Amino acid sequence: MDLAIDDNAALVTASSSGLGKASARALAAEGANVVMNGRDEDRLAAAVDDVRAHAAESATVIGHAADLTDADAIESLVSRTVEEFGALDHLVTSAGGPPAKPFLETTDEEWYDAFDLLVMSVVRTARAAAPHLRDSDHGTIVTIASVSVKEAVDDLVLSNAVRAGVVGLEKTLSKELAPDVRANAVLPGTHETPRVETLVEEGVRTGKYDSYEAGITEWAGDIPVGRIGDPMELGRTVAFLSSPLSAYLSGVAVPIDGGESASNL
Repeated sequence: MDLAIDDNAALVTASSSGLGKASARALAAEGANVVMNGRDEDRLAAAVDDVRAHAAESATVIGHAADLTDADAIESLVSRTVEEFGALDHLVTSAGGPPAKPFLETTDEEWYDAFDLLVMSVVRTARAAAPHLRDSDHGTIVTIASVSVKEAVDDLVLSNAVRAGVVGLEKTLSKELAPDVRANAVLPGTHETPRVETLVEEGVRTGKYDSYEAGITEWAGDIPVGRIGDPMELGRTVAFLSSPLSAYLSGVAVPIDGGESASNL
């Protein structure tokens, strides 16, 4: 299916690995020009090479290292995208997960750090990108949050509470930037990202799982479709929401979890 985003310009934050990288890869595969972002320059460079290897021939993919908790760095990241491609049509925001902790063990500093990383990074990026997105004929924002927005996950109080602010922001942007810009969110459940791979491998080392495959199977135990997600399944959904094929979708938060969550809505 042709998503009709060839030669569009996209910025994907926190895209040196995981779901952000999968989103960049899906956009580039459809012919979009993509700026990828991460803090670690070496890891970002490797991710750019991988995305380029799977990109359409017409797509240009570049990397720009930036810390998403630094307001000036975010301004430079958005400016670089516009300088490279002459426009900004699609913004995809992503960020690493906060530490897993129960409420009574979480410090004030960890609360502030999580808010800065998960919410203020999106606030600042969207604010810097908004004028360019409004100038585009294709302007979209897709925020990658978590299914924990709909159903709280044990010992993930920071994600449960703080990521809800991202979805509230996305809904607000879908109204305030309309009709020029559409804003949507995706709420990933369990996917085979490097973070999950590390947790499973640690379980193998400690004897919790007999093998990596056994660990992955156990992680999929409560998922109705019978497996955990491939990051590209989320990435392709992000590309769809960035495309004119989803032109009547705005202000929605789409769970991508294989039916794992028990929420009705």
